[in-house]
Amino acid sequence: MKQGIFFISDLHIALEKPEITQRFLFFLQHQAAQAEAVYILGDLFDVWVGDDDSTPPNNKIRQQLKQLTESSTQVFLQPGNRDFLLGEKFCQDTGVQMLDDFVVIDLFGTSTLLTHGDLLCTDDVAYQAFRIKSHTPEWRQYVLSKPLLLRLLMARWYRFRSYFHKRKKSLDIMDVNQDTVINVMKQFNCLRLIHGHTHRPNVHSIEIDGQVAQRHVLAAWSNESADVLRWDRNGYRIENIDGL
Repeated sequence: MKQGIFFISDLHIALEKPEITQRFLFFLQHQAAQAEAVYILGDLFDVWVGDDDSTPPNNKIRQQLKQLTESSTQVFLQPGNRDFLLGEKFCQDTGVQMLDDFVVIDLFGTSTLLTHGDLLCTDDVAYQAFRIKSHTPEWRQYVLSKPLLLRLLMARWYRFRSYFHKRKKSLDIMDVNQDTVINVMKQFNCLRLIHGHTHRPNVHSIEIDGQVAQRHVLAAWSNESADVLRWDRNGYRIENIDGL
């Protein structure tokens, strides 16, 4: 019997990060294969320029996800700020179910809010403005209408520019805004939140209208380590994925 639910985010899979790809494939073949469900909360890929991109290791990831979903493990995916161009064809190819920016699940009796995390970083005004623009149907159509090679070059340029922009921003600006977190949790009537994006894994206790709430921040994967949040009827724990 399949047991447990896994939460991961911010793998940033790319050709130049083979160790992360290997760990993810190992995870899909072993821990995930024994799970009821896997939730990927954004930035599975370091960049996604369209579902027609078959450059390595994209096809291998598609194939392994398809094998997992066909084995009756449900896989859910929230697009992140790096792979928000993931579309319907990717879901058809893999059996993955796409989620909205905010979704509430019943996690063993507790309503739990899931999100990538970028929408909680409201102090980063420049990014939030870009996010609004880049998520319009017009912008999406404009980008996806370009030849694949041009999209790949554009993505490389945006990543290069983003790297230097981040160096100019304070760490606080790129972290979540506490008031935004509380307001969103109240809006969805949840006392538990799970997200990624900030690359600051931790469990934060906060108070909302006199009640204790928790914010679980998922770890980003790297060439050196890969942590997943596992939840079952006995609670949660952090598991490390090796596979090298």
